[in-house]
Amino acid sequence: MSSKSQRNRALLFLFCSPLAVSMALPSAKAATASTNSKKHTAAHKAAAVSGGSEQLVITAKRTRSEQTLGRVQIQRIMPGINPIKALQILPGVVFNNADPWGNNEQNSSLYVHGFAKEQLGYTLDGIPLGDQAYGNYNGLSPQRASISENIGSASIATGAGGLGTASTSNLGGTLEFTTQDPLRKRGAQIEQVFGSWSTFRTFARLDTGEFGNGNSAYVSFARQDARAWDFAGHQGGYQVNAKFVHHSAHDHFSAFFDWSQKVEPNEDSVTLPQGYGTYVRPFMYPDFNYAKANSNAVGLNYRNYYSAAQREDFLAYSKWTHDFSANLHWDNSIYYHHDLGEGVVAGPISAAGLPTLFAAYFPGQDLNTVFGGSGYATRTTEYWDNRGGLISTLRYHLGKHSIEVGGWYERNNNTQARRWYPLDANNPTTPYERQQNALIDQYTNNFYTNTFVTHLQDNWQVSKNFSLTAGFKSELVYTNGTLPVAAKAGSLSPSYAVTAPGGTIAAERPFLPSFGAVWNITPNEQWFATIQENMRSFQDAGYGNATPWGATSQAAFEDFKKNGKPETSWTYETGLREHRQIHLGPLTSIEGQLSYYHVHFSNRLLAVATTQTLSSIIGSATTLANVGSVTTDGMDFSFTSHFGEHFSLYNGLSYNKSTYNDNYSTGTTVVHTAGKNVVGMPAWSEKFVFSTNWGNAYGQFIGVVTGKRYATYTNDMYAAPFAQFDMNAGYTFHGIPHIAALRVQGNITNLTNTHAWSTINATQTSGQFSAFPVAPRSFFLTLNATL
Repeated sequence: MSSKSQRNRALLFLFCSPLAVSMALPSAKAATASTNSKKHTAAHKAAAVSGGSEQLVITAKRTRSEQTLGRVQIQRIMPGINPIKALQILPGVVFNNADPWGNNEQNSSLYVHGFAKEQLGYTLDGIPLGDQAYGNYNGLSPQRASISENIGSASIATGAGGLGTASTSNLGGTLEFTTQDPLRKRGAQIEQVFGSWSTFRTFARLDTGEFGNGNSAYVSFARQDARAWDFAGHQGGYQVNAKFVHHSAHDHFSAFFDWSQKVEPNEDSVTLPQGYGTYVRPFMYPDFNYAKANSNAVGLNYRNYYSAAQREDFLAYSKWTHDFSANLHWDNSIYYHHDLGEGVVAGPISAAGLPTLFAAYFPGQDLNTVFGGSGYATRTTEYWDNRGGLISTLRYHLGKHSIEVGGWYERNNNTQARRWYPLDANNPTTPYERQQNALIDQYTNNFYTNTFVTHLQDNWQVSKNFSLTAGFKSELVYTNGTLPVAAKAGSLSPSYAVTAPGGTIAAERPFLPSFGAVWNITPNEQWFATIQENMRSFQDAGYGNATPWGATSQAAFEDFKKNGKPETSWTYETGLREHRQIHLGPLTSIEGQLSYYHVHFSNRLLAVATTQTLSSIIGSATTLANVGSVTTDGMDFSFTSHFGEHFSLYNGLSYNKSTYNDNYSTGTTVVHTAGKNVVGMPAWSEKFVFSTNWGNAYGQFIGVVTGKRYATYTNDMYAAPFAQFDMNAGYTFHGIPHIAALRVQGNITNLTNTHAWSTINATQTSGQFSAFPVAPRSFFLTLNATL
């Protein structure tokens, strides 16, 4: 299809299809809320107190299962935390990371109802954050998009997300993060975190208060520096946020800016079972003499000199809502994101596969001399991402109907390049600097993606206590992949593989329906149900990735373009909610939710390895294939019991059964996965939070229990179950001259110093997988002054 015909077809759907939006609201009154910020403000007010004690989790009363954590609870779990990690206390959410804050993206994993993090949807104030792939191509992590302390709330829809979510990756749930609006009263906030591993995190924010005619703004700064707990690398960086808000009788305008620059030296995973008895695999930087003496390392668990993820992001958006009347509202957003990133690894040139690669570029030469005499070469994956878009939504309340129509367009230009640099024995580089003067420009991929998504939804208030929703979205994604730099013959694994020139592939589904219902059985009990279909578009990445452009020949690319299909899913979800004041001894109130879900996931995509290599630094040639379907059934149960004014107990229990329905082939070998459990997702998980509040004092004891997780597609290896416990306690002082409030908080993570595997890297190979460790017990002290 020509680019012109693609564009015309997309515009036809954008302007002629019914447009759409997001949320199935329980009542016509709720449907007319004018802005997302108003919705969240109302939710926080409604949930601030329940039965005399604080409300830990806010449960939305919608046709789907959606739960929210507010800013206070997020920062109690850990000041400066990745807000995705905070959500791990919710049922159905399995998050793992080898960093106490959950900030290290290289060893981060998230599973929700059997779907991995790249199969979920993410937004910040409604602005798309991409699919959270570590190899950045279409977004950024929420902790890079906003300073953690500025996050006002974090929500997750574990089953079916809202139709209007600006995402083309959400086969499963959606995660929505909102930033705080500026305070109406002028003031400042200064926070300092100290702790284990030389932690030193600074946060400062200045609010203007309300000025002019309905204006307010803030500017904030954060710096984090902490030594990695098992090697001499310092993780952290700098971040700046600014937000401006204007309110008038009929208009609401906001603008937000984020700049983030960080470097995260990375822990390497341990390959099992060869690595049993080895818990960590740290790099050797900055002991260069020791590294040179060990540069001839072999085997799967050799150690690198250093490894790091370097990221710099600029994100800006403006949003405008106009109220034409009490029943007609128009929301508009425009955004821009630029990312400049580099993933860097300095590893031994003797690692399996590398001599062959280098010999293709330097035949007959002494490789040690070529790469600087250190015995090491430095590999980079260099990222450049430039994307911007528009989102527009019209909401109209007509009698018993609340109709929402809207559309989203994004243009994304991104580049990924693989390059190799020397590690000079006389002037070695560090993980904190950008590499210069590449010896090998191995390959470069450029991608140009146009995304058109439109939505239509109607919420019909059939009666006072019963409402129905129906709608659909159309999703059209066109990506043109090019190859300005191709890999040299013989430099890949196997030697006959090539980097394919690629071309244009479309992921199109013009009709993805959604249906839902809410029934207020009594003032205290509510039933809800949702049925929804979703599609995930193809990732924009090249060789070694699970994408069409990772094919190792142009013929393979053309075959997938003709016969391959994007992943799709059907989600069925139903449940009951309860919120009741009671008088049963010390128990004063209880609220909870029980939900059942069934998911049929079709056209599962897998990068099927054509060869196996002993060195992950190169990767092996893969063929992208649709390998069948997955069936998931599960239940989530959560409740919060309040015991008077001072105590509450939250508990979340989840059961998940996700199984592959089909076998698949790697060449002539059949991999028997039919009936096997999906990797990474435990059948059982349990979370609890015991909270106490006594005026200005508070404390929490938090537990997360993760069940057995299979680590190979054939289920012959697994990571054992483990439990991790955290504690926090604090006190807020008032009456100090010139200080409105001084909060002192202590945190202990991994209280019992549990040794276990956090994130696991599942493999198609029987008898082998790799995993990252759980961070050890750590202590942190936070001082927060409000001026």
